Amino acid sequence: MTDDDRWLDDALAEVARDPASAPRLFAVAGRKVGRSPLRPGSDPAGIVHGTVDDAARARLVAALAGTLGTGPAFAARLADLYGHGDTAERRGVLRGLDALTERGTLVGEQAQDVVVVGRELAADALRTNDQSLVAAAVGPFAAAHLDQHAWRHAVLKLVFMGVSLDAVAGLDDRADDELARMARDFAAERRAAGRTVPDDVARVAPDLAPGPAGQTSNPERTA
Repeated sequence: MTDDDRWLDDALAEVARDPASAPRLFAVAGRKVGRSPLRPGSDPAGIVHGTVDDAARARLVAALAGTLGTGPAFAARLADLYGHGDTAERRGVLRGLDALTERGTLVGEQAQDVVVVGRELAADALRTNDQSLVAAAVGPFAAAHLDQHAWRHAVLKLVFMGVSLDAVAGLDDRADDELARMARDFAAERRAAGRTVPDDVARVAPDLAPGPAGQTSNPERTA
C-alpha cells in the first residue's frame, strides 16, 4: 500500500466518523494523493476522464453519503463543499455525484434534495469556461438528471470548447434530432466565419462528414 492509498483510507474512515472533517480533507486531497490524470495515454490533462484527486474526492463524497444518508443534510453538505471549494474541489463534488448515480444511490424520494442540489451545481459548472469543470458536469449524474434542454447545451458547449465528447455519459442514448440541428447550425456558423469545425460535431450530427484539415462538411450541401 502506498502513502497515497494509506492517506485515502484514513480520510475515508475519518469522514465516516466525523462528517464535519470533509471540507478539510477535500481541500488537501490534491496534495496528498496527487493530481495525475486517470488516463494519461488518452487524456493527458485529465480533463475528459478526471484526475487522481478527482477520484479521491468522489470517494469522500460517497463516504459522506454512507454516513449521512442521501437526505437534506447530505444535500446541504454537498452544496457547502462546492460553494466553498476551488475548481478541483468542485470537480470532486460533481464526480462524487457521478459515483453515487452509478451505484444507484440517488433514487427515490429520499434522494430528491440531493438531485435538486446536484442539478444546481451542474448548472453552475456549465456556466463556467473551465474545460475540466464543464467536462465533470456531463457525467452519469447529468445523463440521469439534467433536462434535455440543459443537456443539449452542455454537449454543444463541450464541442465549442474543443473538449472530446468522450466526457459525456449516455451520449448515444440522449442525442436527438434537436441536438443534431443545433450541431449543424454551429458547424454552419463556423464555416461561414472560416473557422475549423471540430470533428466531434459529426458524433451528434451524423450527416456532417469530416472534411479536409479537420473541417466538417454537410454532404448534402457540398454535393
